Amino acid sequence: MPTANTTMNVREVAPRVRVIDISGEITSFSEKEISTAHEAAADGGVDAVVLNFEGLEYMNSGGIGLLVTTLIRAQRSGHRLMAYGLTDHYSQIFSLTRLDEAIEIFDDETAALAAV
Repeated sequence: MPTANTTMNVREVAPRVRVIDISGEITSFSEKEISTAHEAAADGGVDAVVLNFEGLEYMNSGGIGLLVTTLIRAQRSGHRLMAYGLTDHYSQIFSLTRLDEAIEIFDDETAALAAV
């Protein structure tokens, strides 16, 4: 069975705000990594989890599906899901799939944190 070529690092950037730094690919094989990272980021209660896509190399429809699952988990937990670092290509995909209506998109980490 193929494995994920994904690394996710969680860091606290402000009280009750955590960033997940994403490196590599997000595909259907990344389910364990994104689920574990989101659980760690939301642990103890947060106001927002911010996805940093600056290190994203590739994402397919399976990866988009995992982001939808992560969004549902965030909504159930009562925190905002935000993102930054999307290339023009992935920004367009977020727009086409309307993910940009549910996941707040920002140009950089500073802008995302200012919006929290």
